[in-house]
Amino acid sequence: MKKILFVASTLSHIENFHIPYLEQFKKQGYVVHVMGKPNNKSMIQYADKIIPISFEKSMLSIKNFVIAFKIAKIIESENYDIINLHTTLAAFFARLGIMFCFKRPKLVINIVHGYLFDDKSSFVKKTIMLLAEKFTKCVTHVVIVMNSSDYDIAKKYKLYKDNIYLINGMGIDFSLFPPILFEDKIALREKYNFSKDAFLLIYVAEFSKRKNQKFLLNSIKKLVDDGFKNIKLVLLGDGKFLNELKTYTQELGINNNVVFTGYTKETCTYYQMSDLCVSSSRSEGLPFNIMEAMSVGLPIVASNVKGHTDLVMQNENGFLFEYDNINEFCDYVKTIYEDKELLHMMKSKSQELAKNYSLDAVLSNTVNIICSEYKSHL
Repeated sequence: MKKILFVASTLSHIENFHIPYLEQFKKQGYVVHVMGKPNNKSMIQYADKIIPISFEKSMLSIKNFVIAFKIAKIIESENYDIINLHTTLAAFFARLGIMFCFKRPKLVINIVHGYLFDDKSSFVKKTIMLLAEKFTKCVTHVVIVMNSSDYDIAKKYKLYKDNIYLINGMGIDFSLFPPILFEDKIALREKYNFSKDAFLLIYVAEFSKRKNQKFLLNSIKKLVDDGFKNIKLVLLGDGKFLNELKTYTQELGINNNVVFTGYTKETCTYYQMSDLCVSSSRSEGLPFNIMEAMSVGLPIVASNVKGHTDLVMQNENGFLFEYDNINEFCDYVKTIYEDKELLHMMKSKSQELAKNYSLDAVLSNTVNIICSEYKSHL
């Protein structure tokens, strides 16, 4: 019987994004295993076996190199046909483990959720990350990327042995992120204590340096000082910078204009209450938060970086601003705020473009790529 292993830094990543893929391979008769850092749950739907591997977050961690030998032993004993890799760190150390194997899987696919480097990265960071990809290229039969910038990177440096594919992400179940009528939006705002006259900007992201929430707080300060006092920024998520940014919000004196929800499962509800989705990130793969917001029908104002440029069509469903440029960001927000006709047009365009990234549109294509490549490697 054929066996496939899904690997990610955390089992939560597999739970959040790959359950439909596990289901598809299960239906095709595969034995399905998953590997990653354990979470609170003991079961993962459609997984025949869960292999807990406690990856450290650092690429330079000695523990991760020890883990690579452990992974090699597991791969040797399980005799996988396909190994499907996700997330940069896990993908590297799993491939390192494969390099230690005497008997290797027939097909290794690295599905890149966003290379952590580009032409704007520091020389040291780019060199380290690129060397990691080049070093493990010998066991990387196929690379699948999610944005055009990463496609160009993989082609330029030939980070694969055989083939490369560009897909529209892992797919979003847009039935979970439907648009709502204006009167329902107002009713939700009343329930969650938001004024019907407020102009809500939403950002769903972990609080990290890369996600750059501090930029948005400085931008809100400028917008409020410029007279746009009914603008509110709603920040969903948690992370190590959360408390620091709460304190910074107080220092800026914009407590009334910023809402920190913490971790919440009510993401869709907050999208539905909002007027505009924003992102200040330094880089992305193909961000779920933008696609989810587009499905609900929100215009987007996002940094002009890889990942965003594949989703945001300038002047159509939103605007792209130069990374860290507060004046440009604020000007775009003001433009949408003041032009209701433009707001309505961009809402419609977001919904239209979102269809390209639905789970229905993406799932079968990606599974077919993997199955086709497996047949060619037999």
